[in-house]
Amino acid sequence: MCLGVLFLALGDAVSKWLGEVHSPLQIIFFRTLVSLPLIALLAHFAGGLRKLHTRRPRIHLLRGLIYTATMVCFVWGLTLLPLAEATAIAFVAPLFVTLLSVPLLGERIDPPVFMASLVGFSGVLIVVRPGGDAFQLGTLILLAAAFFYALMMITARRYGAREHLWAMVFYMTLVPFIVTALSLPWVWQTPEPWHWLGFLVSGVFGIGATAFITLAFRFAPAAIAAPFDYTAMLWAVLLGWWFWGELPDLWVWVGSVLIMGSGLAIAYYDRRTTLKPRPTA
Repeated sequence: MCLGVLFLALGDAVSKWLGEVHSPLQIIFFRTLVSLPLIALLAHFAGGLRKLHTRRPRIHLLRGLIYTATMVCFVWGLTLLPLAEATAIAFVAPLFVTLLSVPLLGERIDPPVFMASLVGFSGVLIVVRPGGDAFQLGTLILLAAAFFYALMMITARRYGAREHLWAMVFYMTLVPFIVTALSLPWVWQTPEPWHWLGFLVSGVFGIGATAFITLAFRFAPAAIAAPFDYTAMLWAVLLGWWFWGELPDLWVWVGSVLIMGSGLAIAYYDRRTTLKPRPTA
């Protein structure tokens, strides 16, 4: 899980660098162009390309469009805010998942989880500081990315048991590839030689993150694996400082601690209430 999160952070840093010159749509096009063959290859070794067969193309189209919106908003937001601050705001996504699971999945939120979610959102407010100088367009865009990501996780929870993992990943990647390919005539910027390497590396990091995080959730329950997602903050701070000289201010740290603390509290509560002894078989 930590290795997958590191790959995500590196991919985000590369996307932020590319975003200084290229449109988010062009970055996503090349990222998905690299990822699609790798996903098909992984599916082949995981049981054959028949794993990509689906009877629910509309669901995959919906998830793909949601994923497209998630990627566009996140990459766009990366170009507008420091990397650590963008990462801190993105941490609100699991809290959105918790709250949206009530109206969309009919689940019930226990009082401790609800209180932890409120603490997490207070942390987000501290990071973004509505009405202050730090509250800007990039903040709203990243909050939108977190919301769309939560919708994607909700649909995965609802339909994931009925579809093969690699089918969901493949079509979720195929849709943004098609959408961004259609937009290229309006956003195309001829890459410099070193930008081609950036596009390639971004795609490799993306599929690497998907593979390692997927393995983590196979080897451990979600309540145990998910909290390690917060190691992304460490990498975001280091990468932001190393490449752009960015250092989070005190309020970003305070808000991040509240956000991560609430997420860890929810994970701990879920672990206590959902993990049961399982037969050896």
